[in-house]
Amino acid sequence: MSTVTGIHHITCIAGDAQENLDFYVGVLGMRLVKRSVNQDSPGTYHLFYADGAGHPGTDLTFFPWPEMAPVSEGVGLTTEVGLAVPPATLEWWMVRLQEHGIRTGGPETRFGERALPFRDPHGLPLALVESADEYEFSAWSDSPVPASHQVRRLHVARLTERDLVTTERFLTGTLGLTVVGDDGGWRRYRVGPGGSGRIVDVRELPGAPRGRWGTGGVHHVAWRVPDDQAEARARALVEAAGRRPTEVIDRFWFRSVYFLEPGGVLFELATDGPGFTVDEDEGSLGDRLILPPWLEPQRAGIEAILPPLSTPIRAR
Repeated sequence: MSTVTGIHHITCIAGDAQENLDFYVGVLGMRLVKRSVNQDSPGTYHLFYADGAGHPGTDLTFFPWPEMAPVSEGVGLTTEVGLAVPPATLEWWMVRLQEHGIRTGGPETRFGERALPFRDPHGLPLALVESADEYEFSAWSDSPVPASHQVRRLHVARLTERDLVTTERFLTGTLGLTVVGDDGGWRRYRVGPGGSGRIVDVRELPGAPRGRWGTGGVHHVAWRVPDDQAEARARALVEAAGRRPTEVIDRFWFRSVYFLEPGGVLFELATDGPGFTVDEDEGSLGDRLILPPWLEPQRAGIEAILPPLSTPIRAR
């Protein structure tokens, strides 16, 4: 039985914050549901993009660190993020992306699903994947993308590892995933019954160098747990596997535990609640800088450091 219920969010590293906002809101049409800061380094933004209501599992987040070197691709990293879109929309998306200067590959088939790979303006590997699976989704009425074509949720995380065996043993033995099969050098694992947002693909490259975080790369993958009790049980299993998890950290919108899986990819356990509406109503999500209570006394200093951000004109 799985100790996690799917992917909660994926956090990546961007370059310029305004360019990041312009692309994910103005081009991909995702909603900025939380404008906050990296709680461990509050001099940088933490931007959260999701569906119209900010459901867990729809959330792609970014730390904009423009001074950081580009990612060094290699093993021990999450190397692509797949986003679910409705069936029969890839040709529309290909035209839209190319109109905004984004080069795409041709649609390809992965594990029986049509996927459109491309990179965001800072080099992050992404893929839009057609999926008819059921999931929580709320369209964003102010999106520049029609509701019928909007990004639905996180679909899959793709990891590159030096040793597939040790990572597979952890995914299946500790997190409770099951093996789905192999396709094009990738092995797929699923949470519970699987489906969009409950899968991870792993590729083994034993001779590749160790990768390093940087702009255009993924920082960590967060796995969903329903509540604090489920998180405590999952944390105990991770600790029993020798992965040295952190204590529970209160991120205000969810509670987190961090650890490295055996191949070196940073994972997180994140609770579904309290959610993004604990400090903003749904209609105003992302409109202003929100700080967790313990950072509010530092607001003036934080705001003085952060660059100004404006909502992309196409999404107003």
